[in-house]
Amino acid sequence: MEEKEIPQEETATSEDMINLNSDENMPGTSHLSDPFVQDTESEKLKAEIAEQKDKYLRLFSDFDNYRRRTAKERIELSQTAGKEIITSLLEVLDDSERAEKQFQDTTDVNQVKQGVTLVFNKLRTILQNKGLQPMESVNTDFDVEKHEAITEIPAPTPELQGKVLDEVTKGYYLNDKIIRHAKVVVGK
Repeated sequence: MEEKEIPQEETATSEDMINLNSDENMPGTSHLSDPFVQDTESEKLKAEIAEQKDKYLRLFSDFDNYRRRTAKERIELSQTAGKEIITSLLEVLDDSERAEKQFQDTTDVNQVKQGVTLVFNKLRTILQNKGLQPMESVNTDFDVEKHEAITEIPAPTPELQGKVLDEVTKGYYLNDKIIRHAKVVVGK
């Protein structure tokens, strides 16, 4: 049998070991902190902070631009919001002016009535096409959400008590939202 040579573990010499107490003014833990590693970590943190600051500034700038743009659009919208309805009502204004000229030239009351009725029907049609609907109030129960009571009068019959007997000013809905409450007379 051959003898195998078993490697012996090398033992560290005192020269190979770090002398922790080589300088009496250095604390014993100074070997734990490597200045090169600290500088690298510091640089990484500074770069990350700079990146985050850049992202924040870009996001803030984007938000500020969005805020300005929406404010400008809101102002433009409010300035031109009535343009469409006014443009469509110009036809009614033209018809009204024509009717006014006819009032001065004609003595036929029936012709004047027909002209005025046509103008009012055109106005109603245009407003209904824009979403305006009249509120039906007469002979309905009084509802404080829809009606404004002007006065109360004795009801002619007991079943009309608490109901709207007359409408002084008509109420209107615009796209199913009340834009004007009806002013009514209520039976008591």
